[in-house]
Amino acid sequence: MKSLRQQALAYPISRNDILFIVQGIIIVVLFGKLFYDSWIATFLFSPMIIPWVIMQKKNESKKKCRILGIQFKDAIFSALTSLKAGYSVENAFIDAVKDMEMLYGKDSDILACLTKVNKGLRNGIPLEKLIMDIGRESGNEDIQDFASVFLVAKRSAGNMTEIIERTIDIISQKINVEKEIDVLISAKRLEARIMNCVPFFIISYISITSPGFFNALYHNVFGIVIMTICMIIYCISYLLSERIVNISV
Repeated sequence: MKSLRQQALAYPISRNDILFIVQGIIIVVLFGKLFYDSWIATFLFSPMIIPWVIMQKKNESKKKCRILGIQFKDAIFSALTSLKAGYSVENAFIDAVKDMEMLYGKDSDILACLTKVNKGLRNGIPLEKLIMDIGRESGNEDIQDFASVFLVAKRSAGNMTEIIERTIDIISQKINVEKEIDVLISAKRLEARIMNCVPFFIISYISITSPGFFNALYHNVFGIVIMTICMIIYCISYLLSERIVNISV
């Protein structure tokens, strides 16, 4: 199974990839026409589409990683239930596949992970190594931490039921904190999105209502320098706003 990050950067192009490319094209056209009133500038800015797509795909990968963490918590909770019913740890994770398929569907990331675990167990690969591989491939720290604790506990013959219960509690607390942060900054995130669009609306509005107002800034060295500085300031502000409203726990 490919990692979530590899999936986000893999081909063939998905629907989201097409959406990101279209967004990038729109942004490039806006920069070229509104800041410079030039299709040549639009063409020169076209390479900006690549970093935009990469950035959006990274954000998408982070979302998938976070969702996988939530799904993994439910998977180990299902395994915990089987453990309490007398199953071995390996069989408990195998049995969790049915619950995850019912809960998240056949196309879910967690089902793909558990399917890989099942195949690995049938080939004699230790469960702790399979879980660690999933954590590394997905980039999810919760899964990696669980795999590390699970490895130590298994080697020292620790109480698996108690360990999994504590792990579920820790992951649940972390998820709850992330949800609380999302609620607290959701309004600010929306404000940031709106403010990022405001400069384009202002320039478009003035250009439509007052034709020729920006002519002094177009097609001359002084105007190009001023608009370039404004565009750089805007890009820096956008990156800062994205970093501020995206808080990780």
